[in-house]
Amino acid sequence: MFARRVVALAALALLAVVALALAVSWVSAVDPNAIAIARRLRAPSWEFWGGTDQLGRDVMLRVAYGGRYSLMIGFATAIGAVVLGTLLGMLAGYFRWLDGPVMRVVDAMMAFPDILLGIALVAVLGPSLWNVVLALVIVYTPRVARVARASTLVLRDLLYVDAARALGTPTWRILWMHVLPGLVSPVLVQLTFIFAYAILAEAGLSFLGVGVPPAIPTWGTMIAGSLSYMDKAFWTIVYPGLAIVLTSLSLQIVGDGIRDSLDPKLRKNT
Repeated sequence: MFARRVVALAALALLAVVALALAVSWVSAVDPNAIAIARRLRAPSWEFWGGTDQLGRDVMLRVAYGGRYSLMIGFATAIGAVVLGTLLGMLAGYFRWLDGPVMRVVDAMMAFPDILLGIALVAVLGPSLWNVVLALVIVYTPRVARVARASTLVLRDLLYVDAARALGTPTWRILWMHVLPGLVSPVLVQLTFIFAYAILAEAGLSFLGVGVPPAIPTWGTMIAGSLSYMDKAFWTIVYPGLAIVLTSLSLQIVGDGIRDSLDPKLRKNT
């Protein structure tokens, strides 16, 4: 019961972050990038709940707007990695002749730390929002591929799949109608985890100066841009940092809850 309440609380927190990011433009017409040097580095107050940064911009307003970009990067990365990883894992698990070559490439990619591989890919592709998404998709696709392959190896030998092959059902139809539905549960859990990983990875890349351009107010670029002022205005880093932690933690708790609810053994124990 306690675990379910924690998952529900995490889901509510996640919904609140998403709602704030989507509704901020309706609530406030202020440009989050508008510079006002006269009010730079003001502490949090009733006028500016999150204080102002080194250029006089409202920190809380920029956190809300930055949520759009950070959430979009995380969601796009998760969808791209899940689609590509599921396809690769399903093909590798079903066709034995593809298993070896595909999984050796996957293992080689997973041998590199995520952040190092992301830095290398962004360095090749160039620092832009969609290049960061593409790099992170490449980084996290192997995770999904391994999970999808493991599930496909089990599904491939089940009786109803053997029956479909014996009846002469085309291979593409077997994969679509019989194998893919069995991958939804484990892949859905991976989607929530990769969503969280991508938000953290984008923040890390931006902090290192190889991620999204500074003009785009993601949570990562906000922290990177305010690093030199953290001793004078700690709030410029605290609020975007809290947004990253809250969103990532909520996503992982929700992912754990989805995994527990979809696994009969775990559901029975809880």
